[in-house]
Amino acid sequence: MDIRKVAVIGAGTMGQGIAQMLAVKGLDVFLVEKTEEQLDRGYKMISLHLDKEIERWAITNSEKKIILSRIHKISEFKRVSECDLVIETVTEDLDVKKKVFRKLDQVCGKDTILASNTSTLSLTELAEETTKPERVIGMHFIHPVEKIDMVEIIRGLKTSTSTFETVKKFVEEFIQKEPIAVYESPGFVTTRLICTLINEAVHTLVEGVTTAEDIDKAMRIGYDFRYGPLEMADRFGLDSVLYALERLFREFGDIKYRPSTLLRKMVRAGQLGTKTGSGFFRYDEDGDRIK
Repeated sequence: MDIRKVAVIGAGTMGQGIAQMLAVKGLDVFLVEKTEEQLDRGYKMISLHLDKEIERWAITNSEKKIILSRIHKISEFKRVSECDLVIETVTEDLDVKKKVFRKLDQVCGKDTILASNTSTLSLTELAEETTKPERVIGMHFIHPVEKIDMVEIIRGLKTSTSTFETVKKFVEEFIQKEPIAVYESPGFVTTRLICTLINEAVHTLVEGVTTAEDIDKAMRIGYDFRYGPLEMADRFGLDSVLYALERLFREFGDIKYRPSTLLRKMVRAGQLGTKTGSGFFRYDEDGDRIK
């Protein structure tokens, strides 16, 4: 099976990144949201991100127009039936995702592959909302999507080998990222490991071992991290990190996953990172660090 047309459900940060990356690779992408306002906002953010690429001479104005022409704003859910692959990127809430998968099951054909970008939730549980659980799989992209050349491919209990091989081939050959094969487990590999590191970095900050700046500097310089763990948390969204840790703590019962009290306080205060302009560090409206 060849994948030539993809629907991305959700025009938030991850949906924008995935849609843009697929369009850059030459695919027609249906970007789906509940309202025209949310669709327009997501499309505008993609356009602004492409403007940044123009500023650094990575693409031309003509290339930007071509990329945007491949992204189709869709508010009629039934049109996803035209796609070979659907990637769900809505909020990390099991009930919300279940509702999306029930709707996808109603409108998509028997050969359409249904993928979720979830970082912590059970693919097996999502698949049970459909009549074709063998066609459900996880495709966990890492933010920023266009710069991270890896995708976790997660097999649920009933995911078929043919579904897995089709997605693996698509990731390797078409979007040219490294596929990491994972059997379902809370947090998979990347979320489980990075959230544990972030949580430990917050504990280190609370203990007064050193400053937030120096914690991040130590990991950037000492271990070649693109961002330190605290800035990474800001970019993921502190609410998303807290949710992932809470789920890992519930599933494993291991105290190492218990979220730091400071992390909880910051989320309650609305200091969520780049999306609110304030987290462990401060950011401008484009998401750039304010020194």
